[in-house]
Amino acid sequence: MQRNELHEHIISSAGNLFYSQGYNSTGVNEIIKKCDIAKATLYSHFKSKEDICVAYLNQRHNVFMNRLKTYVGQRQSGKNQLMAIFDLLRDMYLEENFQGCWGLKTLGELSPEQTTILSVIQQQKKELLLYLGELVGDNISNLSKAETEKISGGIYLLYESAVTESHLFKNDWPIFMARGIVPSLLSDMELK
Repeated sequence: MQRNELHEHIISSAGNLFYSQGYNSTGVNEIIKKCDIAKATLYSHFKSKEDICVAYLNQRHNVFMNRLKTYVGQRQSGKNQLMAIFDLLRDMYLEENFQGCWGLKTLGELSPEQTTILSVIQQQKKELLLYLGELVGDNISNLSKAETEKISGGIYLLYESAVTESHLFKNDWPIFMARGIVPSLLSDMELK
């Protein structure tokens, strides 16, 4: 296996363990065994389990953001693009092993000293929120900055709660409920 392939293999293997059984419950030796590599090989790619976690979070976030942007781009402008995040979430929910948000799942296990991972998760959530703001601006005419932030913030909060609650209840009703609330955020708005 090429070095880059092995690097990605470690991230994916460790990430699957972090996502399915938790960051704190996953040990370095378990990652080594899952990857079928030597300890020295693991440490030639990553200095620590925390570094593996950061790489995993970045990998998952980048895949998600690219998938979301593709999903939105396939929708007709206006309300359809603003609702696309919930349609994507429904697809994600239906995929095997849906465990909710990988970032929030990891966040729930962090101690106050684990600020590096916290910062990564915060930055990723800010990036999603900014993207939703761009999406609102692209699809609704004549909005002030405050109105844009209110609508994109509302969509963001509805999305985040739908992710968590659909995982908690092992059901997709929270996704449909959150999606159903979005039009009330858009009332009296001039969609493009």
